[in-house]
Formats: sequence, C-alpha cells, structure tokens
Amino acid sequence: MHPFVKALQEHFTAHQNPEKAEPMARYMKNHFPFLGIQTPERRQLLKDIIQIHTLPDQKDFQIIIRELWDLPEREFQAAALDIMQKYKKHINETHIPFLEELIVTKSWWDSVDSIVPTFLGDIFLKHPELISAYIPKWIASDNIWLQRAAILFQLKYKQKMDEELLFWIIGQLHSSKEFFIQKAIGWVLREYAKTNPDVVWEYVQNNELAPLSKREAIKHIKQNYGINNEKIGETLS
Repeated sequence: MHPFVKALQEHFTAHQNPEKAEPMARYMKNHFPFLGIQTPERRQLLKDIIQIHTLPDQKDFQIIIRELWDLPEREFQAAALDIMQKYKKHINETHIPFLEELIVTKSWWDSVDSIVPTFLGDIFLKHPELISAYIPKWIASDNIWLQRAAILFQLKYKQKMDEELLFWIIGQLHSSKEFFIQKAIGWVLREYAKTNPDVVWEYVQNNELAPLSKREAIKHIKQNYGINNEKIGETLS
C-alpha cells in the first residue's frame, strides 16, 4: 500500500463514527459500508494528511486512486475523487480508460456523477474527435453507468453543447426502464434548459421520453410556457 494511502486509511479509521455510518449506508441503499465521516470532516481529514505527508507526485496518482477505490468504506472513494481534483490539470485524454475503469467499479451515482461531467466532460470538450471512439460503445453496453456517462458528459457545456449529439444520445436511450438513465436524461435537459429553454421545451414536446425524464427536463421552465402542476400531466402524456 502506498504510504499516503496507508496514512489516510489510519487517519480516517481513527475518526470513524458508527452512529453516523448506519444512516449514511442506508442513504446509499446499503451498497457500501461507511465509516460515518461526513463530507466536511472527511475533507478536513484529507487536508490534515496532505499537510503532514504532502500530496504525492502526479506519477503516483493512479496508484493512489486505485488503492483508495479498493478499500471497502465509501469515504475512501469519496476521498479519491477529492484527490483527483487536485491532480485535475494532469488528467488528459490518455486517462479515459482509467476513468472508464472507475465508472464501472463500485458504481453508484455519487462516484459516476463526480467523474463524468468534471473529468470526461473536460477531456471530450478539448478532444471531440475522441467522442466517437467511446460514446457509441458506452451506449451499446449493458452497463447503465457507462450509458449514464454518455448522457451526462456534456452536462456543464452550456453554449458549447452539441445539440445534435445530445439528442442522438437521448434517442438511443430514451426507452430504457432504468431509473438512473431516465433521471440522467431529465437532468441533462434541465441543465441545458438554463441555456436554451426553447430548444429543450420543443424537444420534450415532440419526442418520446419517459415521464420522469420529461418532468425533470421542464422542472424550471414549465412556468415559461403556462404549465402549472394541474396541467403537467396533460403536457407530459
């Protein structure tokens, strides 16, 4: 084990809180055990270790992230994501397979949604020529988290959104029965509606989407088009 990871594991373990661990695990549907360390404290504990040991050289960052990912408690994966932010300027297109590995390992919305818009989104914005090598493959996979990644990588693009690509991706996945796919479709449309509400409104009205996706998509713009809670069921039918 890398010395930095060992020190972090010991520091976190010394501050575990079993009373908080149970409800934290329950919130995540008991997919992972928890130490019971909430986000502000976890980040402070990580800061403590960085001050004592310093952040390792960037050549070790994948080793550190993988070792943290292998530890059972979810706080270690959360810490790994915090650490990745500190190495962000070093993460580039050569790391896509590594990020893909993280997405499909110990998968849940908290880790996937931290990886995809921030890291993959930046990479694909700088290297759009790589999109065709990954996005169709992820869509065609049986892995809902890769499919969610395909939907969400443009989440923060705003005016740089590739509308044609976005709507093609949604068109490939709109019939999915998976909650996390339907929710992601609604989320990316809702976010893009902040930039281009008319386009999103027109798309929702004229394309087949799950009711959940439609509700999420127009959540913040429905009033612009005279839709209230009484009318929303008719609009979404």
